[in-house]
Amino acid sequence: GSEPAHDALKEVAAENDITVEYVDFSDYNQPNPATKSGDVDMNWFQHTAYLADYNNNSGDTITPVGSTAIYPLGMYSSKYDSLDQIKDGDEIAIPNDSINLGRALNLLKQEGLVEFTKDTIAPTEGDIDTEKSKVSVRPVSAEQTVLSMDSVAASVINNDFLGRANIDPKSALASDDPKQDSAKVFNNLFAATEANADNETLKKVASFYYDPKVLKAEDEESKGTAVPTEVDQQELKDLLTRYQEDLKEQTQ
Repeated sequence: GSEPAHDALKEVAAENDITVEYVDFSDYNQPNPATKSGDVDMNWFQHTAYLADYNNNSGDTITPVGSTAIYPLGMYSSKYDSLDQIKDGDEIAIPNDSINLGRALNLLKQEGLVEFTKDTIAPTEGDIDTEKSKVSVRPVSAEQTVLSMDSVAASVINNDFLGRANIDPKSALASDDPKQDSAKVFNNLFAATEANADNETLKKVASFYYDPKVLKAEDEESKGTAVPTEVDQQELKDLLTRYQEDLKEQTQ
């Protein structure tokens, strides 16, 4: 779908004698196959973790071209005003889909609320060391994280549901740190086939994201929640490989 940042990037590309044409898709399942088939040259809709899961399930090798921004995942509470009010044994609601569940658990670990039994950036509920953890978790569907707020100490809520629930993103008790590897895998990407990933024109288009015009549009659209993170392409590729490996270990 079209957003102001898309329009701004198209304008910046035109100023640099590059014509960008967008193709809108109705759901997340379509852009990667369209990229593989050559119907589009590059896509801009997913983060590294989503791409890792897609590549593992499809056998494709869609590859990062450039980074854009992270939209921090936050923990919210109708009971507490600060993180240090959370008590031993409190329950935290988290999204139950595999990618967001892992991200929520990494947020809880970042804040010292849970510990894991092994080193992983793609944790599951089974990786929680319950004896060493301060809180327990209640995995629920993403939309239920908001509805669960009255019955738990706090909820980790996807940004998509904040506006619908009139929750101010700035009211989060905590948000994941974009500098952490576990958060970097949620950096939104430009991606292409392996053969096209180093195409200089595509890389140049991806770099236009960091033009002031595009960043301003992104900031206004996201209400200040987008965190631009200019990550090197090779680091993006390395993070993709690592996350794919961690996801594969989950199924073994």
